[in-house]
Amino acid sequence: METTKENTQGVAPSASAHFKSKIGESRHQKRLFLVAAILGGTVAVFGLWYYVYWTYHQDTDDAFIDGHIYMVSPSVPGPVIKIYVDDNQFVKKGDPLVDIDSREYEVRLNQAQAEVAASSASAHQTELDLARYGKLYHENQISQQTYDHARSAVAVAKAQLRLDLKKEAAAALNLSYTKIVSPSDGYVTKKVVELQDYEDAGQTMMAIVNPDVWVIANFKETELRGMKKGDQVEVTVDAYPGRTFKAHIDSIQAGSGARFSLFPPENATGNYVKVVQRIPVKIVFDGPVSSRSFLAPGMSAVPIVKF
Repeated sequence: METTKENTQGVAPSASAHFKSKIGESRHQKRLFLVAAILGGTVAVFGLWYYVYWTYHQDTDDAFIDGHIYMVSPSVPGPVIKIYVDDNQFVKKGDPLVDIDSREYEVRLNQAQAEVAASSASAHQTELDLARYGKLYHENQISQQTYDHARSAVAVAKAQLRLDLKKEAAAALNLSYTKIVSPSDGYVTKKVVELQDYEDAGQTMMAIVNPDVWVIANFKETELRGMKKGDQVEVTVDAYPGRTFKAHIDSIQAGSGARFSLFPPENATGNYVKVVQRIPVKIVFDGPVSSRSFLAPGMSAVPIVKF
């Protein structure tokens, strides 16, 4: 009897522990199933959101900031006698940039003014002569030929005066070109001019970069479906991670970038390979860009277009 009692007491605890272990495993499996179900649902929801989002959105990393860049060069040749600006300085439209030596052009203007004065006097004298010749002609004291010569002299003198006036205007214009001013508000960039440099007409001295910028995004031709003028765009710039700029599509270029390159591809050949083309899309920012954000042409951007 003692032996049986001892066996019963030994078996009971083992069965109880086994039962508890089964309950623990069942609860653990339920927890794993619940976690898997939550993770699966989350992935499914995220996948559905991702599909719907990118069905109505399009992005590209082939995009850059662009803007107006004015190349500053003299219209008349001459040595540089004064420079008013330095690299990366901000200037207003009409601010002085460079002075070209104007002495030669002042002399030319004085000569042109003297020629105008002489031509004016000559034209006045021929008109007086014509008046006298006209009186004599009507009194039959001179011939028709003499009178005609007097009228021709007036016409020639007036033509010479008009020519000299144009020369004077050209000389005055060339003199004004010796004062080079900024064509726009912007930043002085790529300044290569120095004092006493002899600058030829058309030789680039610096560039003025206007702060009004936009984005040129090169989308694949297969990505343009549904894209149109006025679509809203969110732009991120590599220089400012975490910031988003509101913008919109201004226009879509009527032609691929390759078509307007320096050497367009020649497709009428036997070794033609089809390549997906890129179409430049101009994206304009909504309102002025914050002064805390310095955006300059050439900076990388990533636009996301919402259809």
